[in-house]
Amino acid sequence: MKHIPRKRFGQNFLTDKTVLHDIISAIGPQPGDLMVEIGPGLGAMTSLLLGSLERLHVVELDRDLVERLSRKFDPARLIVHSGDALAFDFRSLLPSGDVQAPPGSGSQRSLRVVGNLPYNISSPLLFHLADFADIVVDQHFMLQKEVVERMVAEPGSKVYGRLSVMLQWRYQMDMLMVVPPTAFDPPPKVESAIVRMIPLREPLACDPALLGQVVTKAFSQRRKVLRNCLSGMFTEEQIRDAGIDPQARPETVAVEGFVGLARMLGT
Repeated sequence: MKHIPRKRFGQNFLTDKTVLHDIISAIGPQPGDLMVEIGPGLGAMTSLLLGSLERLHVVELDRDLVERLSRKFDPARLIVHSGDALAFDFRSLLPSGDVQAPPGSGSQRSLRVVGNLPYNISSPLLFHLADFADIVVDQHFMLQKEVVERMVAEPGSKVYGRLSVMLQWRYQMDMLMVVPPTAFDPPPKVESAIVRMIPLREPLACDPALLGQVVTKAFSQRRKVLRNCLSGMFTEEQIRDAGIDPQARPETVAVEGFVGLARMLGT
């Protein structure tokens, strides 16, 4: 029986075979990889990944699709996790006994993450995954093109903002390709894009919670200068001590500048 895409799950299934093969080529799955696919849907990309992998983990929220995937694939090769990726513990996929090492200690990174992320939860899911960056080799995602543009935007860009800063602090990111709506069933109303995210081995030292506070406050009034945006959190002198012009607008400040403010907030 044909599966009817569900709007509440943000389901748009990638069906274009050329695009699918281009994505697999960009990912470059290898037999020994520990890989998890988020939102496998009907299994179009899943099938191609399993052509190279010994086994694959998938996280799927839709119970109908969980049942379909379980019937379609060998359970010894496809391990289906039924649940919400927003609440999933990706650290649980590590081999038994492989534990997190302290940041900067050369902790083992073994997990590769891929997926066609539901557009309605893409930002919260990216922030959730950032909590597991210390065990991740790389991430390849299909996202709304507009979101990817924000992720990779440089200071001075009109779309540079909170998402840009928080993710660039933790990852090196590149937009790999643009995917048209016609590659999906049903076609979304927007263009999509593939992004590659590689966790930085040594992100600039700071408390991510404090960085989040600074960045959120700064971009809550992005058309105002920092002196006004951050009023009550920093004095004009403190902003200048962090190496930033108090008259600068938030979208012109590099990640390093926000990290400097976060460190100051933590002292």
